Amino acid sequence: MIAGCLALNASYEPLTMVPLRRALRLVIDGKAEIVEAEGDRPIRSERMAMPRPAVIRLTKFIHVPRRFRRQVTNIFLFARDHYQCQYCGRLSAELKPRESLTRDHVIPMSRGGLNEWTNVVTACSSCNTRKASRLPNEIGMHPIAEPAEPHFVHLSWAVRRLTPTQSRYIKVFYGEETLRRVKAMDALPAVV
Repeated sequence: MIAGCLALNASYEPLTMVPLRRALRLVIDGKAEIVEAEGDRPIRSERMAMPRPAVIRLTKFIHVPRRFRRQVTNIFLFARDHYQCQYCGRLSAELKPRESLTRDHVIPMSRGGLNEWTNVVTACSSCNTRKASRLPNEIGMHPIAEPAEPHFVHLSWAVRRLTPTQSRYIKVFYGEETLRRVKAMDALPAVV
């Protein structure tokens, strides 16, 4: 059984994952239609039965700005950086029990840095403590990859698990490369 349902815009553009209950409510209210159903086990209530939706499509088009800016959150930051410390290169699974992944500001906020995608990287707690409020040049700690704002599609799907049926819609609308990146993020260990 799938936990979520892929919601498509009226144009069939993938929008987001919604909980199964929300998907059912949208279908019952006539705001969405079921495009793909999961298996042959319907959802039953006292008065009705309907297929268990895997993919729904909204009946009215929702405008999504192309320059979609997502706030920096640790969940999306860690996914962008593949759950890897950008200073020592260790993955979250390789950290010691008392260590964890943290957010580091390349240019510390105390020195004028901003909390934006181009100034934050994933750092293990040990590296973040060692770097403290210094600039990379001052301590010789430079990020493995240059921090950049990810495309909104990668952010939206970075923490989702897609079924093969749902993956088809991502591939059709955004292409094979985007689907490959999303699946690569799916294969990474989740943050505890």
